[in-house]
Amino acid sequence: MLGVIDVGGGMRGSFTAGIYDYLNDRGVQPFDYLIGVSAGSGNMVSYLARQRGRNMRFYLDYAFRREYMSMHNMLRKGSYINLDYPYTILSGPGGEDPVDLEAFNASTARYEAVVTDAATGDPLYFDKSELAGGDFDPIKASCAVPGVCKPYPVHGRPGFDGGVADPIPYRRAMARGCDRLVLLLTRPADYLRPLLKHSEVMEKALRPWPNAYGALLRRSVRYNTDLAAVKAMEREGKALVVAPSDIAGMATLTKDKAAVERLYHMGYEQGKQILEFAGM
Repeated sequence: MLGVIDVGGGMRGSFTAGIYDYLNDRGVQPFDYLIGVSAGSGNMVSYLARQRGRNMRFYLDYAFRREYMSMHNMLRKGSYINLDYPYTILSGPGGEDPVDLEAFNASTARYEAVVTDAATGDPLYFDKSELAGGDFDPIKASCAVPGVCKPYPVHGRPGFDGGVADPIPYRRAMARGCDRLVLLLTRPADYLRPLLKHSEVMEKALRPWPNAYGALLRRSVRYNTDLAAVKAMEREGKALVVAPSDIAGMATLTKDKAAVERLYHMGYEQGKQILEFAGM
């Protein structure tokens, strides 16, 4: 069973948007199981709905709107990213750029989004049925970056960015039956996550959520350990790691259209590796 993991990365997600457009342009969907973290969970929905180009409208247009990401949101709502804007006002039924729910639900592939439980610091996994009616709360929570966003509630449980608790959910993919994996990164494959920067500031910001802060402190070790494990699988021919060669210093929330387009085209060019790995 072939699975794909999309680790997200905010605006760097334009890299995997390019990969998904490459696959959609060729009319192929080789994955039995898809699991997305943060922005990766949203990118996967557009891909499964076969809405070619939809992800890039978010990266090149909507993300530059004040209603999406701005200090205006931070001052008014306490979150730099207004997660309701992209995932309800734009993406929901009747929205400006809605997900094609009929196509998304028709896909036979299994899908999960990763969320960090703010109260426990543990990962939560939400499957496709949660999104079937156009309620994208699990994706909103998966994209709630600590320090710039308040936790977003899903079924009454406050959730943070899925990458805090499970940045590379390969164990989850294997537990769900995958024996071959494609890992989509949005940083170079040799990148190792450093220890948490500005830990005192983050500890203060997450004072109501000490377990989430603890998970954030452990994230670098888990990311680096899990990446090494997937690379070991790659040497055995059981995994493929796809990553940009260079991100030119692009951070999670960098608003730079030229950089976004550059990563998109880099991802599009690398999409062919996936078809080769999948034997298509």
